[in-house]
Amino acid sequence: MSNLEKFQFSTLIAKNHIEIKEADLPKIKNDEVLIKQEACNICTTDYQQWEGKREHQGYPMAGGHECSGTVIQTGTKVENSFKNGDKVSIIYDYCGYCDACKNGFITNCENVKQFGKNYSDTYYGIFGFANYFVRKAKSLVKMSKDLEPSEAAFVEPLSSVLKGINRLDLKAGFDTVAIIGGGTMGLLNAMVAELMGARVIISERNSKRVKKIKSLGYEVIDAGKEDPVKSIHNKTGKGTDTVIVCVGTSSANQQAVDMMKPNNGKVLMFSAGYPSPELDISSNFIHYSECELIGTYGSTLKDFQNAAHLLNHKKINVKPLIENKVPLSDIQEAFDQASQRGSYRISVLLQK
Repeated sequence: MSNLEKFQFSTLIAKNHIEIKEADLPKIKNDEVLIKQEACNICTTDYQQWEGKREHQGYPMAGGHECSGTVIQTGTKVENSFKNGDKVSIIYDYCGYCDACKNGFITNCENVKQFGKNYSDTYYGIFGFANYFVRKAKSLVKMSKDLEPSEAAFVEPLSSVLKGINRLDLKAGFDTVAIIGGGTMGLLNAMVAELMGARVIISERNSKRVKKIKSLGYEVIDAGKEDPVKSIHNKTGKGTDTVIVCVGTSSANQQAVDMMKPNNGKVLMFSAGYPSPELDISSNFIHYSECELIGTYGSTLKDFQNAAHLLNHKKINVKPLIENKVPLSDIQEAFDQASQRGSYRISVLLQK
């Protein structure tokens, strides 16, 4: 049994203003586990609210959702599923009985709002940036002890990539995938598409990221030096089978449509942007080209499980995507680093 009574967590009070708070640790229920949380990576969603771009998510925000840790206490109903010492990654909480949940679409749960006040009457968010927390056992997946906590924390973003790419029906050894944006999510999409047998070409204009993409061995178009649409057509002769948009801008949306092959091309809208990006496309173009514009958001329960499997069995290597590790006490600096152009994941270490 744990004797812990208090836990520490960070909360976003207002734009550019984060504070470390302390609160009473809830008593563990029969279907819950107490987790010693060890790492939480800063997602675009997190730092964009810190920048003031997603204030609709609400304050105070006890954020962070790319989180992993170790089980240190279990409720009586789950002690056969989890043991003390098990490594776990956090997935979103969900009710389990609404229509969305019954179909596996847990991030669309009708009763548990994704960034709502589900764990507190005061704070929004799921307390990813906390050193300890009590969670429902169903909201966890087991992770390998061979993974560093910052690597295990990639289950959530990788699961969202799997959900999107599963909708593309990629043909191994045949399809070419263009990815616009070589940041963390662009490279995760590239890793999965490559694993599924597609040829991958990444378009990126940030020189730091161009260098990173080249170091990982991917075909890259330096969009700061050449026209990415012309380059795609020169490389493929016909345009690509699929374009995955991993940058939330209107220009990226238009490039994606122009990169597609003339018939039966697909565009996967992976990223959101604030303010909302636009796309100028006629219904006649969609009709005659028989193209598909596909939206994707969140993850299914199966996607979370598959993401854990890929990481646990080292099918996907996320180490190159971890740019820096920063202690919880310096979380303001961590957010500043995460918001810098060209940065990859900044991992907040939650234990001293």
